[in-house]
Amino acid sequence: MALYRAGLHGLAMAVAIMAGGPVAWGQGMDAGSPALSRPQARARALALGQLGRDLFHDPRLSASGHMACSSCHQDRAAFGPGNDLSVQPGGHRAVPSLMYLQAVPQFSEHFHDSEDEADESIDNGPTGGLTWDGRADTAQGQAGIPLLAPYEMANASPEAVVRRAGGAGYGARLHALLPPRPDNVATRFALIAEALATYQQDARLFYPYSSKYDAVLAGRARFSAREAQGLDLFERADRGNCASCHVSAPGHDGTPPQFSDYGLVALGVPRNSAIGLNRDPAYYDMGLCGPDRTDFAGRGDYCGLFRTPSLRNVALRHVFFHNGVIHTLRQAVAFYALRDVRPALWYPTGPDGRVQVYNDLPARYHANINMDPPFGPRPDGRPALSDDEIDAIVVFLHTLTDGYFNPALRH
Repeated sequence: MALYRAGLHGLAMAVAIMAGGPVAWGQGMDAGSPALSRPQARARALALGQLGRDLFHDPRLSASGHMACSSCHQDRAAFGPGNDLSVQPGGHRAVPSLMYLQAVPQFSEHFHDSEDEADESIDNGPTGGLTWDGRADTAQGQAGIPLLAPYEMANASPEAVVRRAGGAGYGARLHALLPPRPDNVATRFALIAEALATYQQDARLFYPYSSKYDAVLAGRARFSAREAQGLDLFERADRGNCASCHVSAPGHDGTPPQFSDYGLVALGVPRNSAIGLNRDPAYYDMGLCGPDRTDFAGRGDYCGLFRTPSLRNVALRHVFFHNGVIHTLRQAVAFYALRDVRPALWYPTGPDGRVQVYNDLPARYHANINMDPPFGPRPDGRPALSDDEIDAIVVFLHTLTDGYFNPALRH
């Protein structure tokens, strides 16, 4: 009965917080202690998630009053963009999905995969972190970036974010969730970021594992012959070799694969003339070595590296790679197979008649570009994948879309 009453108290606390009521951090505890009972911690997490959901969809947090997090991360588009713009207005990188980020490790220059590598001494190099260049190590840290980015929500300072949140009516809810002290701009801004991060931990929305692929893993569905062929080509080292970076095998503990090894890699994708900053021929977005990330500005061996995204829900995307230069999933798969055997398909031809390969990265950094199969020249000059095999991989990738429903399971 005592546990039941504690649960009711936690639920009441959550309701009060969500309503902006007077229930404050630590109610029912020693006023000087930040510790929460389990029901209170559960209630606070629920209230934070509800607050984060509301903030995520509210354009009033932006300087313009017209852009919310959900403007670029739309619910119906796997929390990615719902349009086919390479980059969103004012931006310079394609907007990634916010789904399946819960397992991304913190950034490390020397990542040793103790689970999937037989030899733990193998250094996989730069790995992890959130955003295309891995510069945020937590969901809370990532959530604060677009609030202040001049090409996104464009707030001039954390104080401006807090002021707009208060003006939008969130002041009481923020106050109810604050720790006992201090109550200032820094703690309120951190709380806003924490609420947004907490919302993104809702497994039902952000990592449901509800694709046909997951149903097959669970024994509730079977691949078609075409889907199975695509998976085989996806995994074979002598064909697609996609699984070398987009890991498709379940973990040793049975956890479903994320379809990413979280590594940072240089793919040499073509320059995108649709990006405003690229009108300057001297400008290059080089990922890990800058310009957005500054701590590796002097590391030439890191130039051109961007984090490998998960392929879950990839069939819902309209643009691909960090600069959004490719606009169909089939083209994205074909790029891997044809980049170095048919470069004229992807890169412009210069005045001298030569194809300007890897034209979105200065030539002095071309040695960083990944040449693992299916990339690189081939002795026979033939691509690693035929047109039909590219199509088969695309068919398989559609099985990674969440929301699969198997009519055979209908009761």
